[in-house]
Amino acid sequence: MDIFKTKNISPMLIADQKEPFDDNNYIYELKFDGIRTLLYSDGESIEIRNKRNKALHPIIPELCDLYNNIKGKVILDGEIIVMKRGKPDFYEVQKRALMTNYSKIELASNMFPITFIAYDIIYQEGNELIDLPLMDRKKILEEMVITSDRIAISKVIENKGIALFRLTKKQGLEGVIAKKKQSKYVYGKRTKDWVKFKNMVDEDYVVLGYIPKQNKMTSLIIGQYNTDMELFYVGHVTLGVSFNQLLQYKISKIDKPLIANVPAGNDDAIWLQPKLVVTVEYMYNDKNNLRQPVFRGFRDDKLPTECIKYSTN
Repeated sequence: MDIFKTKNISPMLIADQKEPFDDNNYIYELKFDGIRTLLYSDGESIEIRNKRNKALHPIIPELCDLYNNIKGKVILDGEIIVMKRGKPDFYEVQKRALMTNYSKIELASNMFPITFIAYDIIYQEGNELIDLPLMDRKKILEEMVITSDRIAISKVIENKGIALFRLTKKQGLEGVIAKKKQSKYVYGKRTKDWVKFKNMVDEDYVVLGYIPKQNKMTSLIIGQYNTDMELFYVGHVTLGVSFNQLLQYKISKIDKPLIANVPAGNDDAIWLQPKLVVTVEYMYNDKNNLRQPVFRGFRDDKLPTECIKYSTN
């Protein structure tokens, strides 16, 4: 079956976070603070889909004629970002992903236009390229894309992973992705051939409930699934949380929490069905808890049951 017709594939994922390293067997790229997407172009139109295969192109009118910058019939792997004050702004691109009002979409596309960053090509003119080494795919990508303000190709750095990571820290950027030069492409799988160096750690969690706070603040109660698919409590995140943003989603209140052994400090909790996924950023530590957690946004491209904590042993 032609994957361009079915459009039912998922992008390759990153398995691990590592300390920065230099290795001639890897290339290094900036980690962009956006939404992972696959772009389908047939020379006359485009489709852009997120990791859950939801079509995003209807809310990105500024990219509707991007096929003019892409040669032939291809599928590109990349990310959509919004640049704000010289840096990718996750909040703005996530806000766009939730819009349904055409007037608001049109206004946002003018004020904060989205750019597609291409870093891989997995299909070309009827042929899947997934068994080619990464560096061969990169060469084809360079030949197929004409860059502009709305589409760019991720720049590749060799031999200087540590230096690039230090630069991202200095510039306040998210981090670096290291990829093995010989890596093949595997749909929807986490691979150790791609790893990340991040200045801050972020992770995805299930919203278990919330606690109204003073000064109109709200604290989200978050958890994850273990490998037996049982929900467990992780903690709270308050900084960056907007109750109004929570109310944009269809939340379902329940009488009792769906976790065992609720810790102290949750007496005023309003418990919810585990339907929402959030990204939380925090300082890394080796105690398996959250330090200085900051709410980054809701995710509609990931299922709650995908928020699994795997053993690191």
